[in-house]
Amino acid sequence: MLQITGSRKKTESKALFAMLAFLFAIFTILVALSDAQAASARIKDIVDIEGVRENQLIGYGLVVGLNGTGDSLNNSPFTRQSLQAMLERLGVNTRGETIRTANIAAVIVTANLPPFSTQGSRIDVSVAALGDASSLQGGTLLVTPLLGADGEVYAISQGSVLINGFAAQGDSATIISGVPTTGRISSGALVEREVAFDLGAQRSLRLALRNPDFTTSRRLALSINDFIGAPVATPENSATVRLTLPRSFNGNIVDLITDIEQLIINTDLPAKIVIDENSGIIVMGSNVRVSTVAVAQSNLTVTIAESPQISQPNPLSLGVTAEVPRTDLGVEMANSNLALVPESVTLAQLVEGLNALGINPRDLIAILQAIKATGALQAEIEVL
Repeated sequence: MLQITGSRKKTESKALFAMLAFLFAIFTILVALSDAQAASARIKDIVDIEGVRENQLIGYGLVVGLNGTGDSLNNSPFTRQSLQAMLERLGVNTRGETIRTANIAAVIVTANLPPFSTQGSRIDVSVAALGDASSLQGGTLLVTPLLGADGEVYAISQGSVLINGFAAQGDSATIISGVPTTGRISSGALVEREVAFDLGAQRSLRLALRNPDFTTSRRLALSINDFIGAPVATPENSATVRLTLPRSFNGNIVDLITDIEQLIINTDLPAKIVIDENSGIIVMGSNVRVSTVAVAQSNLTVTIAESPQISQPNPLSLGVTAEVPRTDLGVEMANSNLALVPESVTLAQLVEGLNALGINPRDLIAILQAIKATGALQAEIEVL
């Protein structure tokens, strides 16, 4: 009996150990699934580095070589003045003369100067007509200085304009596809001035979150510190994490950025619903939750039909034939039942509950705003 009891105790102990191991495996799988479901991204995809930025450039120029689709000089005095000034610089005096041409157009040239661009490198530019030109097809942009916000020239643009649209016109019909008055010049500008910023000499800089959030900011700092093994990252607020180069680090701040930009961070965002009432677009975040509410929505249909009748006068009378208006009005109210939207656990269940009402997006916008007013919607509504 003692041997049987001891054997039974050993069997029960093994079964208990197996059960605990099974539960631990289930728990590990659930944790892994929850981590997999969390939104994750590389650091380089969610932050902007202080000082590493583009600079916007703008310039005014002339596009020549158009096939009669340029500005009319009478309606565009700035084009006429620019043409005369350009010809004078080339040694041609046209002051007081009447100029008739439709092969030139005044344009605005824009570009973005990438960070760390060096002298002699090329950038793309965009060209847009300023006057009443109908098309820039086949045109060539003349030398155009591109200015920064400080008024200094940072690039010079020139080249053939490529457009995506076209315009064709006949005696009684016109076809326009796309926007023929805007175009682009690939590698159409040469950088003449550099923006001075020595990133490698910095001992400290800030990482700016593109989607500010306190949880993400703290996770970002913790992940960097765990990887480096030193407190080099400090969250300053929901949008900024300060990165400081440690004295023992073998390299400069560029090496440190290169080491950490591939780290994976589980991002977190507040619950938000974005609504565009003009187009009826609704975008919901994954963290949107709603308490149990009852919703009733009525559809009102008004029908208007015009059926005018002709009134003929009696024979030998002095009356005239007249049109008598006749309007038929009909009002139909669809059944308005009270539908129950249960408390949602996931975004899919929330969408399924709202779709069960069988309403269109515009009515759904009004319902979401009404649910928010009752306090049952745990999310921020942003109307574009």
